[in-house]
Amino acid sequence: VLKQEKSDKIVAIGASTGGPEAVYKVIEKLPENYYGTIVTIHMPAGFTKSYAERLNRSCKMEVKEAEDGDKLYKGRVLIAPGDYHMYLKRRGTEFYVEVKKDPIYNHHRPAVDPMFFSAADEAKEKLIAVILTGMGRDGAEGIEEIKKGGGHTVAQDEKSSVVFGMPKAAIESGKIDKVLPLEEIGKYLVNLQK
Repeated sequence: VLKQEKSDKIVAIGASTGGPEAVYKVIEKLPENYYGTIVTIHMPAGFTKSYAERLNRSCKMEVKEAEDGDKLYKGRVLIAPGDYHMYLKRRGTEFYVEVKKDPIYNHHRPAVDPMFFSAADEAKEKLIAVILTGMGRDGAEGIEEIKKGGGHTVAQDEKSSVVFGMPKAAIESGKIDKVLPLEEIGKYLVNLQK
C-alpha cells in the first residue's frame, strides 16, 4: 500500500451518458501516484460500488466508491455513490469527501455541479476539472466557479462524446481551457503532473 501522500492538486471528473466507459478510459492512463481524483457519474444506487471495484482491478490507481469522510490522497480515486452527492472538503492541508443524501440537483443525485462547487471552494487553483460525455448541462455552472477560483478545465470533444450535452454546455460557458478527444484526456492529465 502506498503511504497516504498528500495530493498537491485535485482532479474532479464529471460525466453522465456514456460516462462509465469514458471515465475508465481516462483513469486507466493515470499512474499509481497521480493526484487524488474525485468522480461523479450519473449512476443509480447499487451500480457505483461494482463499477469502482471493476476500475480498481484494471487501473493503476486505487479506485473505490466514496464513503463519508474518506480521505483523498495521491493515487486514490473516489467515485460518488449512486443516490448521494459527493463534496470535496479540506482539513488543513488534507482533502477528504463528504457523502450526503442532499436534494436532487440538475435532476440528478449524484450531480456534478455540487461536487464542482465544493471542489472550487476547497481546492481553488489546485483543481483540475474534467467534463466528459453526458446529457443535459450538469457541470457547466460548476465549471464557471472553478475558473473563477483559478482552476484548470478540460472538456471532451463532440466527436468522441456519446452525448455532447454536458461538454457542450461547459464549452459554451467560455470557461474551458482545453477541449480534447477522449483518447487524449488521460495523457493530457498525466502531463499536467510533470
